[in-house]
Amino acid sequence: MAEAHAKQHDYHLVDPSPWPVIGSLSAFIMAVGAIFWMHKSFAAAPWIFALGVAGVLGTMAGWWRDVIREAEHGGFHSKVVQISHRYGMILFIASEVMFFVAWFWAYFNAALFPDAANLVTRTEMFGGTWPPKGIETFDPWHLPLLNTLILLTSGTTVTWAHHALLHGDRQGLKWGLICTIALGLTFTAVQAYEYAHATFAFSGNVYGATFFMATGFHGAHVIIGTIFLIVCLGRAYAGHFTPTQHLGFEFAAWYWHFVDVVWLFLFAAIYVWGAGASGAH
Repeated sequence: MAEAHAKQHDYHLVDPSPWPVIGSLSAFIMAVGAIFWMHKSFAAAPWIFALGVAGVLGTMAGWWRDVIREAEHGGFHSKVVQISHRYGMILFIASEVMFFVAWFWAYFNAALFPDAANLVTRTEMFGGTWPPKGIETFDPWHLPLLNTLILLTSGTTVTWAHHALLHGDRQGLKWGLICTIALGLTFTAVQAYEYAHATFAFSGNVYGATFFMATGFHGAHVIIGTIFLIVCLGRAYAGHFTPTQHLGFEFAAWYWHFVDVVWLFLFAAIYVWGAGASGAH
């Protein structure tokens, strides 16, 4: 009887999981708390938001723990399943690309047409120039250049870790990940310092809104990618990855390279070109 129900395919039929429901409810609670907090509706709003964040983080930890167990101990990630995972990660990164396209679109729409004849309000707000009058932009060849060098270097260290893993060099894998994580944390610290010394705010002007939304979301992605790599480092010490089976690390490396490329576009468009536009007028 047991043989009749034996698995006759290469796919993984996932067992029922509580995480989709818990994650959805946590995200809803987090959103409600954030909305009430922003509107200052009642004093408990920050605690509601914190409860939702805790639920989301718990969902992430629990769900990914289950995926790791399926891969490492259950043996469910066959070659066919791995192909599906790769397609899923590719589509996820593609969706992230379009997410950033929206912020670039907003930035260039304002920057290239600051005195559009059919947008009288915009002309009044910007003074017909970009950046708007009164905005002092960052020097691109100071902290932004430093962060660019930091991220480019981190791209080489994560590649070092990947090649070390492919050649069975586990010490190289660990040190490559440690260096990448350290560089990611340094990038975040430098960006926080830069934000603290900005001469413009998020609210009150379009330049600040587009600048902080684009660079801020990128900074959030760097933090997420750093956490991703920290998890990979922990798994490397646990002996999870092999030269032939390391999708978790491979996806972290893909994500980190994506973060690097987005920053290059941000540096060129917002910092360098934006500063040039500022100097032109």
